[in-house]
Amino acid sequence: MLIIWAGCRRAGSLAVPLRSGQRWHLSSTTAPRPRVPILRGPPSTFTFTYFPVLSPRARDPVSEYLHSCRPPRSSPPAANPATSSSPPPRARSCPAAPAASRSALPLSRGLRHYTPRRPNLGKSGLRVSCLGLGTWVTFGSQISDETAEDVLTVAYEHGVNLFDTAEVYAAGKAERTLGNILKSKGWRRSSYVITTKIFWGGQAETERGLSRKHIIEGLQGSLDRLQLGYVDIVFTNRSDPSSPMEEIVRAMTYVINQGLALYWGTSRWGAAEIMEAYSMARQFNLIPPVCEQAEHHLFQREKVEMQLPELYHKIGVGSVTWSPLSCGLITSKYDGRVPDTCRATIKGYQWLKDKVQSEGGKKQQAKVLDLLPIAHQLGCTVAQLAIAWCLRSEGVSSVLLGVSSAEQLLEHLGALQVLSQLTPQTVMEIDGLLGNKPHTKK
Repeated sequence: MLIIWAGCRRAGSLAVPLRSGQRWHLSSTTAPRPRVPILRGPPSTFTFTYFPVLSPRARDPVSEYLHSCRPPRSSPPAANPATSSSPPPRARSCPAAPAASRSALPLSRGLRHYTPRRPNLGKSGLRVSCLGLGTWVTFGSQISDETAEDVLTVAYEHGVNLFDTAEVYAAGKAERTLGNILKSKGWRRSSYVITTKIFWGGQAETERGLSRKHIIEGLQGSLDRLQLGYVDIVFTNRSDPSSPMEEIVRAMTYVINQGLALYWGTSRWGAAEIMEAYSMARQFNLIPPVCEQAEHHLFQREKVEMQLPELYHKIGVGSVTWSPLSCGLITSKYDGRVPDTCRATIKGYQWLKDKVQSEGGKKQQAKVLDLLPIAHQLGCTVAQLAIAWCLRSEGVSSVLLGVSSAEQLLEHLGALQVLSQLTPQTVMEIDGLLGNKPHTKK
């Protein structure tokens, strides 16, 4: 049996170098009295440890639907009040049946054999589901709290363990809604990952940005709304040129050391800014970011496909991407117009309506129609094809989904079945239709 000792210098032992420059020695000889291994070197070089947590078994949505709609017995046996302590059964509410579509991948086929793939977040030890659930626009705004609970429940029961929010979403209502649902469900805190983002907190100058003051106070406010003791990842919602990089990294290190967060990451930062934060952390023995949250879809490719993979290989920064359907543009539902039920009609989203009706938006909608034959060939919707296409990118740990109903979520989860059908030939065909594949500049 090989026994690992720290600091051992016995003859015949095998020295294995660590990244910190120290060495472990593997000895097969009789060992002296056991000693506690001592790690030397800067903490930023240590590897985080992952303790696997069993996730709930994914359920077949069709079976779930039939089970929820099963009528009660016609003549249930009467309970004896003197001997029975169980409350009378409550009537079940029957959800709407999933809409059938000739082009859509059957939900039972897409999820029955689905084993949630949980890649590491970058090169950290944190495992996240390859599809996550975002709360932008929907929670606390577009959908009711009851619908939000249905969406979150379906996501959790089908293996999704990553839930993303931000202090600015619906002016804090999204965090409150998410926190209320998590509290009512009583799920084990160790079984899911909560991320939030800090930057836009209020109207005062001290309630915005990435100063040490707002990072600490803003995160504490998010925890109060979420009713949690900590978040797994706290993101900066954008970069802040007015705050020194050292102050940002020190503040993030502080909230992690205080147990308010376990990791920190960036969102919408440039590659040079991420590298600067990493270098600052290495220089002052602080904690570097582990992840960048970036927009990525069929029409937004440069950063995730060209810049972030290089950072992943150099410093281990992973990617969580958002808007895989380009705010609903990649669903063939617009068709040159703006339906009344889409988010482009919501107050404050005039920019999305302008994007849909612009010349660039109309060209993108035409490209989406060109993808329909490929989707039909694979037996899926364009939305499922687009999400599966995002999952294939190198270094992407998770893709955040934004949905307004449980049925829509089930459809999007079907993209996991499509992913295995995306052959190199199919990807080349998609690239040929889009004509926007980024290339390395020489």
